[in-house]
Amino acid sequence: MTSNSPRHVRREATPADPALYPDLAAAGGLAAALELAAATQGVDVGAVISDAADPLRTAGVTSTAPDRRPCRIHIGAESRWFIIDGWRQGVQLLSGSTSDLAELARAAAGWRSGARLREIEKVAPFIEVSELAEAHERGPAEAVTVRWRLLLADLRQEADRLAAARWTLALAETASVEPRLRRLYPLTSHWSLHFSTCTGFPYSWDVPFVAPLGGGRYRVCGPSRGTVIGEAETAEQAIALVVAGLPVGCGPAVAGTSDGPRPTSM
Repeated sequence: MTSNSPRHVRREATPADPALYPDLAAAGGLAAALELAAATQGVDVGAVISDAADPLRTAGVTSTAPDRRPCRIHIGAESRWFIIDGWRQGVQLLSGSTSDLAELARAAAGWRSGARLREIEKVAPFIEVSELAEAHERGPAEAVTVRWRLLLADLRQEADRLAAARWTLALAETASVEPRLRRLYPLTSHWSLHFSTCTGFPYSWDVPFVAPLGGGRYRVCGPSRGTVIGEAETAEQAIALVVAGLPVGCGPAVAGTSDGPRPTSM
């Protein structure tokens, strides 16, 4: 339903045109060029990770901040672009693209130092910081609150033209006022409504979910995809089945992913 260059540039599989990146060729690759650009500006990107198989096209910068994965950097093939993304606890917090290697170095240095997202954006304005990313930065409770609001807003917009969105909207509006579900992280997939006990991807599958059947009817399944709990004639009945199937001690959603440790705060 929603997605995340000049604005995101697709990562092409074709080789990049060397003429677009004479600075990379002169330095011996993207990692070396990035280190040089950082040193020229007096910022710290550490020892940049280089891909031995593809030193011109990809690189990475590790972070000193807990749980931040190395930010990944790629180059465009048909025009000069440096594309960066940074993840923490299963959430993409940082993204953007620029043709300026110096600006890229400032962004990577901010990620490495653990700077806040808006601080990174200030020194590297090409960085895109979403409202949801900022909420994740503040902690899982904020992420859940903002995610609910954005999901409902998206569904209300789609409901003007799609019947499936109207049925899912009815579910989400009903669930959003149920305290035991409001504190979980809401998701949609093919118009089904899911609830995760963690805020990062991969999300959890320990809570029942609801799939619209059409005509305002619903099927409640879970926790596994193939397990049918029952069918309901209304959104209210469907959400009641979800609540009845909640695992003991469920929620609130915590930071992290379903396949790793989940701390209780960011």
